[in-house]
Amino acid sequence: MRRHFGQRLIVLLSLALVMLAAGAALVMVQGIDRQIDDVNRTYEVRNQARELTSALSEAESSQRGYLLTRDPSYLEPYHGAAASIDARLLSLSALTNGDPRQAERVKAIASEVVTKAAEMARAVALVQQDRGFEARTLIQTGLGERLMDSIQLALERFIGEENQKLLDRNRDIDQSRKLLVGALIAALAGAVLLAYTLLSRTQREVSALAQSKERLVTENEVLEARVRERTQALEEARGHAERERQRVEALLQDANHRIGNSLATVSSLLGLQLLRGKSDEVRAALESARSRVHAIASAHRRLRLGEDFETASADEFLGAVLEDIATTAGSDTKNVQLQGEFDSIVVGARDATTLGILVGELVTNAVKHAFPAGRSGTISVTLKRDQSGVPMLRVIDDGVGIAGGQLPADGGLGSVIIKQLAAQFGGDPFYEARPGGGLSVSVSLPGITGTSPPQGLSPGA
Repeated sequence: MRRHFGQRLIVLLSLALVMLAAGAALVMVQGIDRQIDDVNRTYEVRNQARELTSALSEAESSQRGYLLTRDPSYLEPYHGAAASIDARLLSLSALTNGDPRQAERVKAIASEVVTKAAEMARAVALVQQDRGFEARTLIQTGLGERLMDSIQLALERFIGEENQKLLDRNRDIDQSRKLLVGALIAALAGAVLLAYTLLSRTQREVSALAQSKERLVTENEVLEARVRERTQALEEARGHAERERQRVEALLQDANHRIGNSLATVSSLLGLQLLRGKSDEVRAALESARSRVHAIASAHRRLRLGEDFETASADEFLGAVLEDIATTAGSDTKNVQLQGEFDSIVVGARDATTLGILVGELVTNAVKHAFPAGRSGTISVTLKRDQSGVPMLRVIDDGVGIAGGQLPADGGLGSVIIKQLAAQFGGDPFYEARPGGGLSVSVSLPGITGTSPPQGLSPGA
Protein backbone atom coordinates (compact mmCIF):
# COMPACT_ATOMS: atom_id res chain seq x y z
CA MET A 1 0.00 0.00 0.00
CA ARG A 2 2.81 2.43 0.90
CA ARG A 3 4.64 1.61 -2.38
CA HIS A 4 1.50 2.25 -4.48
CA PHE A 5 0.83 5.49 -2.57
CA GLY A 6 4.39 6.69 -3.25
CA GLN A 7 4.06 5.91 -6.95
CA ARG A 8 0.75 7.78 -7.19
CA LEU A 9 2.27 10.76 -5.38
CA ILE A 10 5.22 10.85 -7.79
CA VAL A 11 2.87 10.62 -10.78
CA LEU A 12 0.67 13.40 -9.43
CA LEU A 13 3.67 15.65 -8.78
CA SER A 14 5.03 14.96 -12.25
CA LEU A 15 1.67 15.74 -13.81
CA ALA A 16 1.43 18.95 -11.78
CA LEU A 17 4.87 20.07 -12.97
CA VAL A 18 4.07 19.17 -16.57
CA MET A 19 0.79 21.08 -16.34
CA LEU A 20 2.69 24.03 -14.87
CA ALA A 21 5.13 23.90 -17.76
CA ALA A 22 2.27 23.62 -20.23
CA GLY A 23 0.54 26.60 -18.60
CA ALA A 24 3.72 28.64 -18.82
CA ALA A 25 4.12 27.70 -22.47
CA LEU A 26 0.50 28.64 -23.13
CA VAL A 27 0.99 32.03 -21.47
CA MET A 28 4.10 32.56 -23.58
CA VAL A 29 2.23 31.68 -26.75
CA GLN A 30 -0.59 34.02 -25.79
CA GLY A 31 1.94 36.78 -25.11
CA ILE A 32 3.52 36.22 -28.50
CA ASP A 33 0.08 36.29 -30.11
CA ARG A 34 -0.71 39.58 -28.36
CA GLN A 35 2.63 40.98 -29.44
CA ILE A 36 1.98 39.96 -33.03
CA ASP A 37 -1.51 41.48 -32.85
CA ASP A 38 -0.07 44.72 -31.46
CA VAL A 39 2.51 44.86 -34.23
CA ASN A 40 -0.11 44.21 -36.88
CA ARG A 41 -2.54 46.75 -35.43
CA THR A 42 0.18 49.38 -35.03
CA TYR A 43 1.37 48.75 -38.58
CA GLU A 44 -2.18 49.05 -39.87
CA VAL A 45 -2.77 52.27 -37.88
CA ARG A 46 0.46 53.81 -39.17
CA ASN A 47 -0.31 52.66 -42.69
CA GLN A 48 -3.79 54.20 -42.59
CA ALA A 49 -2.38 57.44 -41.12
CA ARG A 50 0.28 57.69 -43.81
CA GLU A 51 -2.23 56.88 -46.56
CA LEU A 52 -4.49 59.60 -45.13
CA THR A 53 -1.60 62.06 -45.37
CA SER A 54 -0.89 60.91 -48.93
CA ALA A 55 -4.55 61.23 -49.92
CA LEU A 56 -4.71 64.77 -48.49
CA SER A 57 -1.54 65.76 -50.35
CA GLU A 58 -2.81 64.29 -53.62
CA ALA A 59 -6.20 66.01 -53.23
CA GLU A 60 -4.54 69.36 -52.46
CA SER A 61 -2.10 68.99 -55.37
CA SER A 62 -4.87 68.11 -57.83
CA GLN A 63 -7.04 70.95 -56.50
CA ARG A 64 -4.25 73.53 -56.94
CA GLY A 65 -3.50 72.22 -60.43
CA TYR A 66 -7.14 72.66 -61.37
CA LEU A 67 -7.27 76.18 -59.86
CA LEU A 68 -4.18 77.25 -61.80
CA THR A 69 -4.93 75.64 -65.15
CA ARG A 70 -8.67 74.92 -65.05
CA ASP A 71 -7.81 71.64 -66.75
CA PRO A 72 -10.65 69.11 -66.01
CA SER A 73 -8.15 66.23 -66.05
CA TYR A 74 -7.11 67.30 -62.51
CA LEU A 75 -10.60 66.68 -61.18
CA GLU A 76 -10.51 62.88 -61.51
CA PRO A 77 -7.50 62.37 -59.18
CA TYR A 78 -8.92 65.06 -56.89
CA HIS A 79 -12.27 63.29 -56.47
CA GLY A 80 -10.55 59.90 -56.07
CA ALA A 81 -8.30 61.25 -53.33
CA ALA A 82 -11.24 62.99 -51.61
CA ALA A 83 -13.19 59.72 -51.52
CA SER A 84 -10.10 57.91 -50.16
CA ILE A 85 -9.84 60.44 -47.32
CA ASP A 86 -13.22 59.44 -45.93
CA ALA A 87 -12.33 55.74 -46.12
CA ARG A 88 -9.02 56.28 -44.27
CA LEU A 89 -10.74 58.26 -41.50
CA LEU A 90 -13.28 55.47 -40.99
CA SER A 91 -10.50 52.84 -40.84
CA LEU A 92 -8.53 54.90 -38.27
CA SER A 93 -11.63 55.36 -36.12
CA ALA A 94 -12.34 51.61 -36.18
CA LEU A 95 -8.71 50.68 -35.34
CA THR A 96 -8.53 53.06 -32.32
CA ASN A 97 -11.88 52.24 -30.73
CA GLY A 98 -10.17 50.32 -27.92
CA ASP A 99 -7.80 53.21 -27.05
CA PRO A 100 -9.74 56.28 -25.77
CA ARG A 101 -6.74 58.61 -25.99
CA GLN A 102 -5.91 57.74 -29.57
CA ALA A 103 -9.60 57.79 -30.45
CA GLU A 104 -9.77 61.41 -29.25
CA ARG A 105 -6.72 62.25 -31.36
CA VAL A 106 -8.34 60.67 -34.41
CA LYS A 107 -11.53 62.61 -33.71
CA ALA A 108 -9.60 65.91 -33.58
CA ILE A 109 -7.68 65.04 -36.75
CA ALA A 110 -10.94 64.08 -38.48
CA SER A 111 -12.43 67.49 -37.60
CA GLU A 112 -9.48 69.29 -39.20
CA VAL A 113 -9.54 66.95 -42.21
CA VAL A 114 -13.23 67.65 -42.76
CA THR A 115 -12.53 71.40 -42.61
CA LYS A 116 -9.65 71.05 -45.06
CA ALA A 117 -11.76 68.93 -47.43
CA ALA A 118 -14.55 71.49 -47.28
CA GLU A 119 -12.07 74.31 -48.06
CA MET A 120 -10.75 72.43 -51.12
CA ALA A 121 -14.24 71.56 -52.31
CA ARG A 122 -15.29 75.23 -51.93
CA ALA A 123 -12.35 76.42 -54.05
CA VAL A 124 -13.08 73.86 -56.79
CA ALA A 125 -16.75 74.81 -56.83
CA LEU A 126 -15.91 78.51 -57.19
CA VAL A 127 -13.70 77.82 -60.20
CA GLN A 128 -16.38 75.66 -61.79
CA GLN A 129 -18.80 78.62 -61.36
CA ASP A 130 -16.33 80.98 -63.10
CA ARG A 131 -15.60 82.74 -59.80
CA GLY A 132 -11.86 82.31 -59.99
CA PHE A 133 -11.12 85.57 -58.20
CA GLU A 134 -13.02 84.41 -55.11
CA ALA A 135 -11.23 81.03 -55.27
CA ARG A 136 -7.80 82.73 -55.35
CA THR A 137 -8.85 85.03 -52.51
CA LEU A 138 -9.87 81.93 -50.47
CA ILE A 139 -6.47 80.34 -51.10
CA GLN A 140 -4.56 83.53 -50.35
CA THR A 141 -6.02 83.61 -46.83
CA GLY A 142 -3.60 80.76 -46.01
CA LEU A 143 -6.29 78.80 -44.12
CA GLY A 144 -5.85 75.69 -46.22
CA GLU A 145 -2.05 75.69 -45.84
CA ARG A 146 -2.26 76.12 -42.08
CA LEU A 147 -4.83 73.29 -41.85
CA MET A 148 -2.62 71.02 -43.93
CA ASP A 149 0.42 71.71 -41.75
CA SER A 150 -1.62 71.12 -38.60
CA ILE A 151 -3.05 67.85 -39.92
CA GLN A 152 0.37 66.52 -40.98
CA LEU A 153 1.87 67.42 -37.61
CA ALA A 154 -0.99 65.76 -35.73
CA LEU A 155 -0.66 62.60 -37.82
CA GLU A 156 3.12 62.43 -37.21
CA ARG A 157 2.56 62.76 -33.47
CA PHE A 158 -0.15 60.13 -33.68
CA ILE A 159 2.18 57.71 -35.46
CA GLY A 160 5.01 58.43 -33.01
CA GLU A 161 2.82 57.69 -30.01
CA GLU A 162 1.71 54.40 -31.58
CA ASN A 163 5.37 53.43 -32.06
CA GLN A 164 6.22 54.28 -28.44
CA LYS A 165 3.26 52.30 -27.10
CA LEU A 166 4.35 49.29 -29.15
CA LEU A 167 7.89 49.52 -27.75
CA ASP A 168 6.59 49.70 -24.16
CA ARG A 169 4.32 46.71 -24.63
CA ASN A 170 7.11 44.66 -26.22
CA ARG A 171 9.47 45.46 -23.33
CA ASP A 172 6.89 44.28 -20.77
CA ILE A 173 6.19 41.11 -22.75
CA ASP A 174 9.91 40.31 -23.01
CA GLN A 175 10.29 40.54 -19.22
CA SER A 176 7.29 38.28 -18.68
CA ARG A 177 8.66 35.85 -21.23
CA LYS A 178 11.96 35.53 -19.36
CA LEU A 179 10.15 34.73 -16.12
CA LEU A 180 7.94 32.17 -17.85
CA VAL A 181 10.92 30.50 -19.53
CA GLY A 182 12.58 30.15 -16.13
CA ALA A 183 9.45 28.64 -14.62
CA LEU A 184 9.10 26.31 -17.61
CA ILE A 185 12.69 25.02 -17.28
CA ALA A 186 12.29 24.48 -13.53
CA ALA A 187 9.01 22.62 -13.98
CA LEU A 188 10.44 20.38 -16.70
CA ALA A 189 13.55 19.62 -14.62
CA GLY A 190 11.38 18.62 -11.67
CA ALA A 191 9.19 16.48 -13.91
CA VAL A 192 12.29 14.72 -15.34
CA LEU A 193 13.63 13.98 -11.85
CA LEU A 194 10.32 12.55 -10.70
CA ALA A 195 9.99 10.54 -13.92
CA TYR A 196 13.45 9.01 -13.33
CA THR A 197 12.45 8.01 -9.81
CA LEU A 198 9.27 6.45 -11.08
CA LEU A 199 11.16 4.65 -13.88
CA SER A 200 13.56 3.01 -11.47
CA ARG A 201 10.64 1.64 -9.49
CA THR A 202 8.85 0.56 -12.61
CA GLN A 203 11.84 -1.44 -13.87
CA ARG A 204 11.73 -3.57 -10.75
CA GLU A 205 8.10 -4.34 -11.40
CA VAL A 206 8.64 -5.08 -15.10
CA SER A 207 10.68 -8.19 -14.34
CA ALA A 208 7.83 -9.55 -12.23
CA LEU A 209 5.36 -8.74 -14.95
CA ALA A 210 7.53 -10.51 -17.56
CA GLN A 211 7.16 -13.80 -15.69
CA SER A 212 3.41 -13.33 -15.53
CA LYS A 213 3.40 -12.56 -19.25
CA GLU A 214 5.15 -15.86 -20.06
CA ARG A 215 2.44 -17.75 -18.21
CA LEU A 216 -0.25 -15.76 -20.07
CA VAL A 217 1.40 -16.53 -23.44
CA THR A 218 1.27 -20.23 -22.69
CA GLU A 219 -2.38 -20.06 -21.73
CA ASN A 220 -3.11 -17.92 -24.79
CA GLU A 221 -1.61 -20.53 -27.12
CA VAL A 222 -3.90 -23.15 -25.60
CA LEU A 223 -6.92 -20.89 -26.11
CA GLU A 224 -5.91 -20.14 -29.73
CA ALA A 225 -5.71 -23.85 -30.48
CA ARG A 226 -9.24 -24.29 -29.15
CA VAL A 227 -10.45 -21.33 -31.20
CA ARG A 228 -8.93 -22.80 -34.37
CA GLU A 229 -10.71 -26.08 -33.73
CA ARG A 230 -14.07 -24.29 -33.25
CA THR A 231 -13.48 -22.10 -36.31
CA GLN A 232 -12.77 -25.13 -38.48
CA ALA A 233 -15.96 -26.77 -37.25
CA LEU A 234 -17.95 -23.62 -38.03
CA GLU A 235 -16.45 -23.43 -41.54
CA GLU A 236 -17.43 -27.02 -42.20
CA ALA A 237 -20.97 -26.34 -40.99
CA ARG A 238 -21.15 -23.20 -43.16
CA GLY A 239 -19.96 -25.12 -46.23
CA HIS A 240 -22.58 -27.81 -45.61
CA ALA A 241 -25.30 -25.13 -45.32
CA GLU A 242 -24.13 -23.49 -48.56
CA ARG A 243 -24.21 -26.82 -50.39
CA GLU A 244 -27.74 -27.42 -49.10
CA ARG A 245 -28.80 -23.96 -50.25
CA GLN A 246 -27.39 -24.57 -53.71
CA ARG A 247 -29.14 -27.93 -53.86
CA VAL A 248 -32.50 -26.34 -52.95
CA GLU A 249 -31.90 -23.59 -55.54
CA ALA A 250 -31.14 -26.19 -58.20
CA LEU A 251 -34.29 -28.12 -57.26
CA LEU A 252 -36.39 -24.96 -57.55
CA GLN A 253 -34.87 -24.10 -60.91
CA ASP A 254 -35.41 -27.64 -62.15
CA ALA A 255 -39.02 -27.57 -60.91
CA ASN A 256 -39.73 -24.30 -62.73
CA HIS A 257 -38.00 -25.65 -65.83
CA ARG A 258 -40.04 -28.88 -65.76
CA ILE A 259 -43.32 -27.01 -65.21
CA GLY A 260 -42.51 -24.63 -68.06
CA ASN A 261 -41.54 -27.49 -70.37
CA SER A 262 -44.68 -29.46 -69.48
CA LEU A 263 -46.86 -26.45 -70.22
CA ALA A 264 -44.92 -25.85 -73.43
CA THR A 265 -45.67 -29.47 -74.40
CA VAL A 266 -49.38 -28.87 -73.71
CA SER A 267 -49.16 -25.73 -75.88
CA SER A 268 -47.59 -27.77 -78.70
CA LEU A 269 -50.29 -30.43 -78.42
CA LEU A 270 -52.96 -27.75 -78.63
CA GLY A 271 -51.19 -26.41 -81.72
CA LEU A 272 -51.31 -29.86 -83.33
CA GLN A 273 -54.98 -30.17 -82.49
CA LEU A 274 -55.48 -26.68 -83.96
CA LEU A 275 -54.10 -27.88 -87.29
CA ARG A 276 -56.66 -30.72 -87.36
CA GLY A 277 -59.63 -28.53 -86.39
CA LYS A 278 -62.33 -28.06 -89.02
CA SER A 279 -64.56 -25.51 -87.34
CA ASP A 280 -63.40 -21.88 -87.22
CA GLU A 281 -64.94 -21.52 -83.75
CA VAL A 282 -63.05 -24.58 -82.49
CA ARG A 283 -59.81 -23.35 -84.09
CA ALA A 284 -60.24 -19.93 -82.46
CA ALA A 285 -60.86 -21.53 -79.06
CA LEU A 286 -57.83 -23.81 -79.43
CA GLU A 287 -55.64 -20.88 -80.52
CA SER A 288 -56.73 -18.86 -77.45
CA ALA A 289 -56.09 -21.84 -75.17
CA ARG A 290 -52.68 -22.45 -76.76
CA SER A 291 -51.67 -18.79 -76.33
CA ARG A 292 -52.72 -18.76 -72.69
CA VAL A 293 -50.93 -22.05 -71.91
CA HIS A 294 -47.82 -20.71 -73.62
CA ALA A 295 -48.03 -17.50 -71.53
CA ILE A 296 -48.16 -19.57 -68.34
CA ALA A 297 -45.22 -21.70 -69.54
CA SER A 298 -43.22 -18.57 -70.33
CA ALA A 299 -43.98 -17.13 -66.88
CA HIS A 300 -42.63 -20.27 -65.21
CA ARG A 301 -39.54 -20.66 -67.38
CA ARG A 302 -38.55 -16.99 -67.16
CA LEU A 303 -39.06 -16.68 -63.39
CA ARG A 304 -35.86 -15.61 -61.57
CA LEU A 305 -35.91 -15.92 -57.79
CA GLY A 306 -33.78 -14.06 -55.25
CA GLU A 307 -31.66 -15.56 -52.48
CA ASP A 308 -34.76 -16.01 -50.32
CA PHE A 309 -36.36 -18.20 -53.08
CA GLU A 310 -39.62 -16.31 -52.47
CA THR A 311 -39.32 -13.03 -54.43
CA ALA A 312 -38.41 -11.83 -57.93
CA SER A 313 -37.68 -8.51 -59.64
CA ALA A 314 -40.51 -7.39 -61.94
CA ASP A 315 -38.28 -5.53 -64.42
CA GLU A 316 -36.11 -8.55 -65.33
CA PHE A 317 -39.00 -11.02 -65.22
CA LEU A 318 -41.48 -9.04 -67.35
CA GLY A 319 -38.81 -8.07 -69.86
CA ALA A 320 -38.10 -11.76 -70.45
CA VAL A 321 -41.83 -12.52 -70.79
CA LEU A 322 -42.17 -9.84 -73.50
CA GLU A 323 -39.22 -11.35 -75.37
CA ASP A 324 -40.92 -14.77 -75.31
CA ILE A 325 -44.19 -13.30 -76.59
CA ALA A 326 -42.42 -11.53 -79.46
CA THR A 327 -40.46 -14.70 -80.33
CA THR A 328 -43.31 -17.21 -80.27
CA ALA A 329 -46.27 -15.17 -81.56
CA GLY A 330 -45.10 -15.69 -85.15
CA SER A 331 -46.82 -13.86 -87.96
CA ASP A 332 -49.21 -12.07 -85.60
CA THR A 333 -46.44 -9.76 -84.33
CA LYS A 334 -44.12 -9.47 -87.33
CA ASN A 335 -45.42 -5.93 -87.98
CA VAL A 336 -46.01 -5.06 -84.29
CA GLN A 337 -43.23 -3.69 -82.10
CA LEU A 338 -43.31 -4.57 -78.39
CA GLN A 339 -41.81 -2.06 -75.92
CA GLY A 340 -41.41 -2.52 -72.19
CA GLU A 341 -40.41 -0.22 -69.32
CA PHE A 342 -40.60 -1.59 -65.77
CA ASP A 343 -39.59 -0.36 -62.32
CA SER A 344 -37.50 -2.63 -60.08
CA ILE A 345 -40.46 -3.74 -57.96
CA VAL A 346 -40.11 -6.81 -55.74
CA VAL A 347 -42.96 -9.33 -56.04
CA GLY A 348 -43.56 -12.75 -54.54
CA ALA A 349 -42.93 -15.85 -56.66
CA ARG A 350 -46.66 -16.68 -56.93
CA ASP A 351 -47.55 -13.07 -57.72
CA ALA A 352 -44.78 -12.95 -60.35
CA THR A 353 -46.29 -15.88 -62.26
CA THR A 354 -49.76 -14.34 -62.09
CA LEU A 355 -48.37 -10.95 -63.19
CA GLY A 356 -46.63 -12.58 -66.17
CA ILE A 357 -49.88 -14.29 -67.21
CA LEU A 358 -51.75 -10.96 -66.90
CA VAL A 359 -49.19 -9.17 -69.09
CA GLY A 360 -49.30 -12.00 -71.63
CA GLU A 361 -53.12 -11.87 -71.80
CA LEU A 362 -53.17 -8.08 -72.26
CA VAL A 363 -50.47 -8.13 -74.94
CA THR A 364 -52.08 -11.09 -76.75
CA ASN A 365 -55.46 -9.31 -76.80
CA ALA A 366 -53.82 -6.17 -78.16
CA VAL A 367 -52.05 -8.12 -80.92
CA LYS A 368 -55.23 -9.99 -81.82
CA HIS A 369 -57.75 -7.14 -81.83
CA ALA A 370 -55.74 -3.91 -82.34
CA PHE A 371 -53.82 -4.92 -85.46
CA PRO A 372 -56.06 -6.96 -87.77
CA ALA A 373 -55.04 -8.04 -91.29
CA GLY A 374 -51.28 -7.56 -90.69
CA ARG A 375 -51.62 -3.92 -89.58
CA SER A 376 -48.38 -2.49 -88.15
CA GLY A 377 -48.02 -0.58 -84.90
CA THR A 378 -46.55 -0.47 -81.40
CA ILE A 379 -47.60 -1.96 -78.07
CA SER A 380 -46.08 -0.31 -74.99
CA VAL A 381 -46.09 -2.13 -71.63
CA THR A 382 -45.10 -0.26 -68.44
CA LEU A 383 -45.11 -1.09 -64.73
CA LYS A 384 -44.46 1.96 -62.55
CA ARG A 385 -45.59 3.35 -59.23
CA ASP A 386 -48.12 6.18 -59.23
CA GLN A 387 -47.95 9.25 -56.97
CA SER A 388 -49.35 7.27 -54.01
CA GLY A 389 -46.76 4.50 -54.47
CA VAL A 390 -49.16 1.89 -55.87
CA PRO A 391 -47.80 -0.16 -58.83
CA MET A 392 -49.69 0.59 -62.05
CA LEU A 393 -49.58 -1.75 -65.09
CA ARG A 394 -50.38 -0.10 -68.45
CA VAL A 395 -50.66 -1.68 -71.91
CA ILE A 396 -51.05 0.95 -74.64
CA ASP A 397 -51.41 0.31 -78.37
CA ASP A 398 -51.88 2.56 -81.41
CA GLY A 399 -54.12 0.11 -83.25
CA VAL A 400 -57.70 0.37 -84.50
CA GLY A 401 -59.12 0.98 -81.03
CA ILE A 402 -62.64 0.03 -79.84
CA ALA A 403 -65.67 0.49 -82.04
CA GLY A 404 -67.71 3.38 -80.64
CA GLY A 405 -64.95 4.18 -78.13
CA GLN A 406 -66.50 1.91 -75.43
CA LEU A 407 -65.67 -1.65 -74.39
CA PRO A 408 -68.71 -3.96 -74.75
CA ALA A 409 -70.35 -4.84 -71.43
CA ASP A 410 -70.21 -8.58 -72.26
CA GLY A 411 -66.50 -8.70 -73.18
CA GLY A 412 -64.95 -11.93 -74.34
CA LEU A 413 -63.13 -14.60 -72.37
CA GLY A 414 -59.91 -12.56 -72.49
CA SER A 415 -61.58 -9.64 -70.73
CA VAL A 416 -62.97 -11.96 -68.05
CA ILE A 417 -59.54 -13.53 -67.48
CA ILE A 418 -57.89 -10.09 -67.25
CA LYS A 419 -60.47 -8.94 -64.72
CA GLN A 420 -60.04 -12.05 -62.57
CA LEU A 421 -56.24 -11.83 -62.66
CA ALA A 422 -56.33 -8.12 -61.75
CA ALA A 423 -58.67 -8.90 -58.85
CA GLN A 424 -56.00 -11.15 -57.34
CA PHE A 425 -53.91 -7.99 -56.82
CA GLY A 426 -56.85 -5.96 -55.50
CA GLY A 427 -57.22 -3.99 -58.76
CA ASP A 428 -59.60 -3.64 -61.69
CA PRO A 429 -58.79 -3.02 -65.40
CA PHE A 430 -59.68 0.38 -66.83
CA TYR A 431 -60.10 0.68 -70.62
CA GLU A 432 -59.69 4.06 -72.29
CA ALA A 433 -59.75 4.96 -75.96
CA ARG A 434 -56.78 7.09 -77.03
CA PRO A 435 -57.48 10.36 -78.90
CA GLY A 436 -55.08 9.49 -81.71
CA GLY A 437 -56.36 5.94 -82.08
CA GLY A 438 -55.69 2.79 -80.14
CA LEU A 439 -56.51 1.64 -76.62
CA SER A 440 -55.00 2.12 -73.18
CA VAL A 441 -55.58 -0.51 -70.48
CA SER A 442 -54.58 0.43 -66.92
CA VAL A 443 -54.56 -2.01 -64.03
CA SER A 444 -53.87 -0.83 -60.48
CA LEU A 445 -52.00 -3.48 -58.45
CA PRO A 446 -52.16 -2.45 -54.77
CA GLY A 447 -51.61 -6.05 -53.70
CA ILE A 448 -47.96 -5.92 -54.89
CA THR A 449 -45.49 -4.74 -52.27
CA GLY A 450 -41.76 -3.95 -52.33
CA THR A 451 -39.60 -1.03 -53.37
CA SER A 452 -36.28 -2.51 -54.50
CA PRO A 453 -35.12 -5.50 -56.51
CA PRO A 454 -34.11 -8.64 -54.66
CA GLN A 455 -30.40 -9.21 -54.17
CA GLY A 456 -28.47 -12.07 -55.74
CA LEU A 457 -30.98 -13.18 -58.37
CA SER A 458 -30.34 -16.73 -59.51
CA PRO A 459 -30.98 -17.30 -63.23
CA GLY A 460 -33.70 -19.67 -64.25
CA ALA A 461 -33.47 -22.34 -66.97
